[in-house]
Amino acid sequence: MNDFSPFVTPLHLTEVEPLANGGQIEYEFFPIDLDVISCLLYYLCQERWQDIGIGHMVDGSVLELEFKAPPKICKLYDGYLTVVTESWHLHLCIAENWGGPDRRTSLDQRQARLVSRAALYRRFNPAGEPRSWGIQFWNGLGVKMMTFFLPNPFVGENEDLLSERQPNLAKLQLYEELRGTYILGTRPLPYDRNPLTKRYISVCRSSRCLPSRQYQPVYEALQAAVEEANLAEDVEVCVSGCLEVCKMGPVVFYSADRTWYTRVTPAVAKQIVQEHLVEGKPISKHVYP
Repeated sequence: MNDFSPFVTPLHLTEVEPLANGGQIEYEFFPIDLDVISCLLYYLCQERWQDIGIGHMVDGSVLELEFKAPPKICKLYDGYLTVVTESWHLHLCIAENWGGPDRRTSLDQRQARLVSRAALYRRFNPAGEPRSWGIQFWNGLGVKMMTFFLPNPFVGENEDLLSERQPNLAKLQLYEELRGTYILGTRPLPYDRNPLTKRYISVCRSSRCLPSRQYQPVYEALQAAVEEANLAEDVEVCVSGCLEVCKMGPVVFYSADRTWYTRVTPAVAKQIVQEHLVEGKPISKHVYP
């Protein structure tokens, strides 16, 4: 969406998947516009982290990870939502993944990796009673990707199963809230702009090449220059893993127009901010390739 809309336009699309045990999963689909899906995922990971689990659920196996604290990183890197905690991290492709300057992602790969469908779900037992709630994503090949597990009223605080006659129905609050926002369109999105598309400029801190290990002075110079140019509210300065231009570091990447800079010194970092970010003129001498 070019203009941010505070409300989701409902799809009014429901599908049912039969289960081998006689139960079924009911899926209610919602739009996968980047603004919509970014608001959902950022809200869950940053503000409702204590209420959710994340993992995969297929026949024969279930993986569920939990947050112990807010994530250290929750950003959009080259199409991938990247969430980093103290003990685990995840990547979920919610926008086109273009790849690095030397290894561009093919069209087929971009389409296959990208989230193509998303739905709130309820899993029913053979008696037709809902017993679990969550969010399911599919990739461009139609394969189930990541599952977000929502609070279950039949599970206690210590993962003990509660009596089916005494569920904690207050645990359905998050599901109902999300359903109102993303399925029915009766509640506004939790943010007034996309929380994951803020411009950023990052410096590689990878240990793969010796020059990039000297990233700290460049990082500090970028921070100071962004502050001096009064861009701090619009541009975030951060560090990243390998930016794929090894042995030409320190490497800096600017997200707004996907520019890679190599052999960046603190002086060049200040020049990048002033000439590229402020004046809109990339410094060709240091641009790669």
